[in-house]
Amino acid sequence: MAKRLIVRHVTRYSYAKPVTLGPHRLMIRPRDSHDLRLIDATLTLSPPGEARWLHDVFGNSVALVEFHEPADHLEIESTLELDRYPYVPPRLDIDPDAATYPFIYSPEDRRDLGPLRENHYADRKGELEAWVEGFVMAKGTDTLALLADINQGIRDGFTYASRDEEGTQTPQETLLAGSGTCRDFALLFIEAVRHLGFGARFVSGYLYDPALDASADGEAVQGAGATHAWAEVYVPGAGWVEYDPTNGLIGSEALIRVAVTRDPFQAVPVSGSFTGDTGDYLGMTVEVSVTAVTA
Repeated sequence: MAKRLIVRHVTRYSYAKPVTLGPHRLMIRPRDSHDLRLIDATLTLSPPGEARWLHDVFGNSVALVEFHEPADHLEIESTLELDRYPYVPPRLDIDPDAATYPFIYSPEDRRDLGPLRENHYADRKGELEAWVEGFVMAKGTDTLALLADINQGIRDGFTYASRDEEGTQTPQETLLAGSGTCRDFALLFIEAVRHLGFGARFVSGYLYDPALDASADGEAVQGAGATHAWAEVYVPGAGWVEYDPTNGLIGSEALIRVAVTRDPFQAVPVSGSFTGDTGDYLGMTVEVSVTAVTA
């Protein structure tokens, strides 16, 4: 049975005096799929703006917004109503040739996956190679067990630490620091499995945490109450399988996918610019809530 969820995402910018708002790019609307059905989506802008919707090179839904009047603030509020369907484990669906690692993708899969199988961050000192090779115990390793071990290895071996700086740490920076955000952990996982030859991509979206519901009990997960990021790995026969190394989750219905990209910089939920004087920018706040609709 599907779980009906409400996602509210509000981004607020404050300025010392009215500034000219440049174009803004929003990636905050998911696409319908067999595991996620979008019931309703509302976008509210203050000051008002003109939104033009398109699909990017990955097929993600993107809004390009133009503002026509100066303002001393900008508020972007997105409200989604959606159904998230239960996750079905892929073990029985994997192609027999891919059930153990290492395996070779078919020529068609290799062609279509293309750069999703390639490392994008230099590993000159071999830190990433040494770290991920430690999970490969022997030839003939169970493929799903290997991916699960890497996912859980990040969950258990690194400290979740939010930070105010924009951007994503390189995998080498995360290995050195021993800590990071969900975006950092997703990128570390992606680059690690790409080193092993898997096709992987970056996912941005939201995380439903039942522990945050008013009547719920239980331990909270990391990354709820904000935008979230995780990874997907292409496994022949099973398709794209979700891995959330921040929480050690695999294909959980708690993961609400909005956008999939090759690299984290392509999946920024809200980005834009303004023209004004030095010191006009006062700050930004983000509020995210994901709640279940009760009957």
